[in-house]
Amino acid sequence: MSQTFSYPHLREFTREVFIKMGCPPQDADTASEVLLSADLRGIDSHGVARLTGYVRLWEAGRINATPNVRVVHETPSTAVVDGDAGLGLVVAPFAMKVAIEKAAAVGSGWVSVKNSNHFGIAGQHAMMALEKDMIGMAMTNASPLVAPTFATERMLGTNPIAVAIPAKEQPPFVADFATTTAANGKLEILQRKSEEAPTGWIQDKDGHSSTNPHELKSGGALLPLGGDRDHGSHKGYCLGAIVDIFSAVLSGANYGPWAPPFVSFLPLAPDPVGEGLGHFLGAMRVDAFRPADEFKEHMDKWINRFRQATPVAGEQVLIPGDPEREMEKERRTAGIPLLDPVVKDLQEVAGKFKLNF
Repeated sequence: MSQTFSYPHLREFTREVFIKMGCPPQDADTASEVLLSADLRGIDSHGVARLTGYVRLWEAGRINATPNVRVVHETPSTAVVDGDAGLGLVVAPFAMKVAIEKAAAVGSGWVSVKNSNHFGIAGQHAMMALEKDMIGMAMTNASPLVAPTFATERMLGTNPIAVAIPAKEQPPFVADFATTTAANGKLEILQRKSEEAPTGWIQDKDGHSSTNPHELKSGGALLPLGGDRDHGSHKGYCLGAIVDIFSAVLSGANYGPWAPPFVSFLPLAPDPVGEGLGHFLGAMRVDAFRPADEFKEHMDKWINRFRQATPVAGEQVLIPGDPEREMEKERRTAGIPLLDPVVKDLQEVAGKFKLNF
């Protein structure tokens, strides 16, 4: 069962929770906007359902509500940002702005981030570049829940990649995907619905395929994109590894099995190799390659031609970003549905902070 809430209501409630945690109003505004962007775009696993997780991390002393987010190393086109253990929902937009500023000056900007936390959906950060006629990229490492191909040990996170590309008359191309067959949040949704997971999402502690959405609690692992070697899981493993290296090894964050878990009840690694979680963000000015209007006209042509591709029976050819764009249009009007267990969690948060929900 689910209940529907308006976007303004959920955003204002989320903002009030972040303020109760001690965030400055401007940071609370940013964090609530980034978090709720996931719900608007239909990525329910990364939206307001995760609010209680941020609260628990803050209570455990693992999130700094008033961080001194700053550039600690830079060149004309690159930078490293120290998030000072702040909300990734705040740190990543700061870093993306740095990338955009550098791209405006020299054509492209690349920023690796350390000492941060979970940053919501990668696509929201990548899309910040669109209004500047830039291509945006965003990625992050995450809690180690994923076993490399042929392994049983959890070594990588779901490590998403997002790329946003502007068009002229057509909506932008926005690809935003985990480098696993499914994100952990989707398992959490299945758990709330008491449903099984599709084959290829997870394995048990011995490396055998499983459909039990609770398998991670028994030592199992998520699987890289592809599910198994025969279906290309080695490629998903490579993609996840690239994200981990760009986000963490490059910045000085914790990488691989040392990445801090999102859930507060799991301990941090006793021998950290860096600081916090890491992100990697980039922006490229389109006119550093060809005139922006010319490029966007050809992006329209690219998009239109792909939409016209002959579909299989009963299906429609989509462009990356189409489902999320349609979902956002619907949910801004009709509201955002939340499963009853999520509503219960948010009501408990409201009680904790003496807020109305």
